[in-house]
Amino acid sequence: MRGLLASVGIACGSFGLGLLIGICGAYGKLYGSPMVRDLFGLYTTVVRAVPELVLILLLYFAGTDLVNRLLTLMGYAPVDINGLIAGICVLGVVQGAYSTEVLRGAILAIPQGQIEAARAYGMSPALQLRRITLPAMAPFAIPGLANLWLIATKDTALLAVVGFNELTQTTRLAAGATKAYFTFFIAAGVLYLALTLVSNLIISRFERYSRRGMPPLAETR
Repeated sequence: MRGLLASVGIACGSFGLGLLIGICGAYGKLYGSPMVRDLFGLYTTVVRAVPELVLILLLYFAGTDLVNRLLTLMGYAPVDINGLIAGICVLGVVQGAYSTEVLRGAILAIPQGQIEAARAYGMSPALQLRRITLPAMAPFAIPGLANLWLIATKDTALLAVVGFNELTQTTRLAAGATKAYFTFFIAAGVLYLALTLVSNLIISRFERYSRRGMPPLAETR
């Protein structure tokens, strides 16, 4: 259960960070300068092309070393980066690339008349984002973001390779100590399944709320 709580904490943190990066990336790719669009395009291409395990190893070890080298150059002593924070940041970078494309597609699905009306009213970009873009794109974004959340809960298992005691690593240690591999890994599978089922219930509520006032899906096909 401690491993499950650690996995949920990392998944929540990385999903939230990825969502923040995704909003910035989607806006950058749609409305940014050519250089900004190229930078975000490079970011999403590289992250989606390189296997996630390789990215985790690269960012976790090389990123930590880079931070300590920069601190040394600035005259500060090296620090031990908290494993939880490092795990959230690493998976957040991965989630951000996929969130960027999901949110970009959702923004493009918004009827352009709503965006033009907001501009005609003189809304600032921040106000337009808060009052028009985010609520209007939610029905189109939630299915993709739901998949990303479920992927985030599974990707926490990859942090076992760097020794972080999330659910998979804790299960492996317990199974190795007791030799009851079947019992512990079946228990871990059940916990992952329970997390997925609870997540699906919560996501379905969010989706129904975001589609309030809209025709049912069966009528829009």
